[in-house]
Amino acid sequence: MNSSVKEQEHEKEVFDPLDMQNYRVEKLPKRSKGKFEKWLAVAGVPLAIISFILLAFVIRIPFLSDIDPERLISSAAKKAYATLGAEGFMRTNIMMLAIFAAALILWITEAIPNYLTSLIIIISLILANVLPEKEALAQLGHPVMWLNIMSFVLASMLVATGVAKRFALWFIIKFGKSASSIFISFILINLVLSAFISATTAKAAILLPIFMVIASIYGAHSGQRNNFGRSIVLQNLLNINIGAGAFVTGSGANLLAAALIGGAIGGKVFFGDWMMAMFPIMVGLMFIGYLVAMKIFFPLAPGERLPQIEGGMDRLREELKKLGKIDIQEIKSIILFVLILGFWATDRLHGISATSVAFVGAVIALLPRIGIVNWNDVDVPWHLMLFSAGAYTLGSGFDFTDLPSIAVNAIFDQMGIGNETPFWILYVLLTGVMVFSALLFQSKTMRAMIFIPIAIGVANRFGFSVISLALPVAFMIEHVYVLPFNSKPAALLYETDQYSISDAFKFGITMMIIAWLLIIIAGETWFRFLGITPNGVFGLF
Repeated sequence: MNSSVKEQEHEKEVFDPLDMQNYRVEKLPKRSKGKFEKWLAVAGVPLAIISFILLAFVIRIPFLSDIDPERLISSAAKKAYATLGAEGFMRTNIMMLAIFAAALILWITEAIPNYLTSLIIIISLILANVLPEKEALAQLGHPVMWLNIMSFVLASMLVATGVAKRFALWFIIKFGKSASSIFISFILINLVLSAFISATTAKAAILLPIFMVIASIYGAHSGQRNNFGRSIVLQNLLNINIGAGAFVTGSGANLLAAALIGGAIGGKVFFGDWMMAMFPIMVGLMFIGYLVAMKIFFPLAPGERLPQIEGGMDRLREELKKLGKIDIQEIKSIILFVLILGFWATDRLHGISATSVAFVGAVIALLPRIGIVNWNDVDVPWHLMLFSAGAYTLGSGFDFTDLPSIAVNAIFDQMGIGNETPFWILYVLLTGVMVFSALLFQSKTMRAMIFIPIAIGVANRFGFSVISLALPVAFMIEHVYVLPFNSKPAALLYETDQYSISDAFKFGITMMIIAWLLIIIAGETWFRFLGITPNGVFGLF
């Protein structure tokens, strides 16, 4: 027996399934790209260049050749048409379409880093005269960008002080007395963390070691899979993502969608309004997910309902004990974030924007001597910020050109779809396309960038309220839990080796369908009560 084999066997022997350090993100194996993904990465850049050249200089786009200024919706587009004239405005739209198509190819194929694609977008829109330089570069200072940055400061405060980990450990030890109560406990833990931590990957990194130790206690460790392990990982993947959908601050994609809708209505989407609409729905979906997993796909055998490792929960108690007694910094961070959440939830009443509230909170958290966290402990993913800046710049380009509305009008005219199309067809179609698009696109931000403007364009085309179509579409952003490439938490949790792709697909696609049906039912009932869909979806009441 050679030395390498002996080393591997020794590692297996000394591996402690109850040691949380063994489940740190950096210790998990990284998923290697498949052949098709590798091919996409190689082909992405040439395909993007070819598509740009064809759309910008070769192919004649019929619906951009004869733009009716009377059908333009955006005031910026109307101004641009008046300034540039018909020919100049048409050329601007052609370049906008070419840049957008090339960007989509680069984002989908991941041929180059997403942040680099965003930088290319920004400079391309400037050089192509789609946007003035000042307007394009100003998107990095968009209020939602600042809200993203400040939210990461506040989330880093909760992570650095240990509050998030302490809460998760305490809750599961306190209430996780049985297999069923463990699963329900993680539902509530995810909901609480979603209110305070906007990065789904950060939530996954905090919770993964905890639920992996619990999975080991219940027999899922050392390469052994069982339904407890499948269920606890896949339910957490579901809850990490859809928990973010309960709050407009739950992810950058939510904030982008809210910003696009706010721009279209000349107002803003309030934190409290979003939470009022989506919090009960996401809670319901989490519990439905629990029932679907436990009763249909991954029912627990009698032996899987009992701990397989004697005294296993004691290891979690030891981990909590290591954190020591709650200190003043943790208490301050809890108080600060509860206050911030309170101001966010009541933004319609006092009129202070979520960005301003987060700004004040971050300043307090960073204050020398009396603050809570040091700047060196703050984890702001600047690559994501640059990625978002590119998306916002595209959004500004859409506003200047009105390309989504022009395209929607042209497509519907070609299909012979008139203004008599019932609301319910548009509602069902748009929400369905949004939720199932997660099977194809990795980036939530990209999906928001594509489908929210389309929903706005459709609403304007048919004379419906922008809110009634665009907001329900925005509510479907976070359903990214079916395949490993659908989201970063999905990729991360797949590396636990607790489930197969088929396990994830059958559970995930079922939950997608249920979520879609639930949003349709909500459109007829709950959203109608809230005024989002004033006449319901089908007009049954």
